[in-house]
Amino acid sequence: MRQIRDAKLDTRNARAKLKQRREPYWRAISGGLAIGYRKGATGGTWIAKHYAAEHGRRYEALGAADDIRDADGENVLDFQQAESRAREWLAKLTKQDTGDVTVDAGSYTVADAMDAYLRFLESEGRSKYSIRDTRYRDQAFIRPKLGDVKLSALTSDQLRRWRDELANAAARIRTRAGDTQKHRTSNDSQDVHRARRATANRTWAILRVALNQAFRDGRVHSDSVWRKVKPFQKVGAARVRYLTVAEARRLINASDPDFRLLVQAALQTGCRYGELTRLKVQDFSPDAGTISIRQSKSGKPRHVVLTDEGMALFRQVCAGRSGSEPILRKATSGEPWDKSHQRDPMCEAVARAKINPPISFHGLRHTWASLAVMNGVPLMVVARNLGHADTSMVEQHYGHLAPSYVAEAIRKGAPRFGFKPGKVAALP
Repeated sequence: MRQIRDAKLDTRNARAKLKQRREPYWRAISGGLAIGYRKGATGGTWIAKHYAAEHGRRYEALGAADDIRDADGENVLDFQQAESRAREWLAKLTKQDTGDVTVDAGSYTVADAMDAYLRFLESEGRSKYSIRDTRYRDQAFIRPKLGDVKLSALTSDQLRRWRDELANAAARIRTRAGDTQKHRTSNDSQDVHRARRATANRTWAILRVALNQAFRDGRVHSDSVWRKVKPFQKVGAARVRYLTVAEARRLINASDPDFRLLVQAALQTGCRYGELTRLKVQDFSPDAGTISIRQSKSGKPRHVVLTDEGMALFRQVCAGRSGSEPILRKATSGEPWDKSHQRDPMCEAVARAKINPPISFHGLRHTWASLAVMNGVPLMVVARNLGHADTSMVEQHYGHLAPSYVAEAIRKGAPRFGFKPGKVAALP
């Protein structure tokens, strides 16, 4: 069989010239089959793709590229080895599609489907957060209840019961390793009920994608069982909690000196806690008036544009310091801010500032976005600074705060009838 050659993918040197990106560099082979190379920060991986009208697109992770280590034909593949493995995969698919072999649906379990899906996420170069979140939901909610169930024996009623039990369970809280899992004290408020259903929907979405992949890979004969199971409806996020400018100033003044700079940076940027703590001095560009977020929740870097006030803050903090130093560190000890270090000082500052209802550190991100939207900043601009790919999340959480054409038009042109309020004294 004729070997395909590609000047961009054949050799290490050629691949070294390619830009790092999430979307693979594709090379068509034949019959709807293509081989892809995804370049990461520390080497690339091979992936196969096949398209057929009756099945759509199907993917298969092939293995690591020989960018750093020499090819061994097993775990590390050169271009020709990856091509051969892609053809072998297509041959198996063809046999399954034509009925030449029996799909091993009798032994393939939900746990097997989740394992395959996690491998796929890693081969796709998805963000560490996405992979970690998927693995957590699998281990906490999916595998304990459904892991041993064979896909051939899975039923719609079984999936609905699992989904409903997940929605009705009390929320889990951080528990020391080895201890019995702890849960929040449950209450029957409407918002708690909504939040639990929203959580169940997110976990169900992960399981459904894994099951769909198993079906596309020929591990089960039909996907009708889970297509009948729908997510909970009307579970949109509650309105976010944010601070007024006056409350934000009180919080800054009430914060300990160690913590105050972190609060100010969050309010000036809308960045997440983890993004702020990873900032280096070299990430601040005084000329462009931006800070560079190299590692975000989505895995994509971005530039956060600062106001004049924000630029002045970061210019003062970074003055005379080495580019490799962290921008934000504890003032008294000089130590870095680590995971969850913000919780206690935030609670103490909120209490001293008499902010009620209380707000979390993540609420400072909501504060930046909410106040920006209310001041007329376009939703797409807010979304870009926050690191969202589009405006959907911003519209969901902050859209009601944006100046509305409808509201402005009504207040300008709707009829007036001469009503004049009388003097009303407030009750003591």
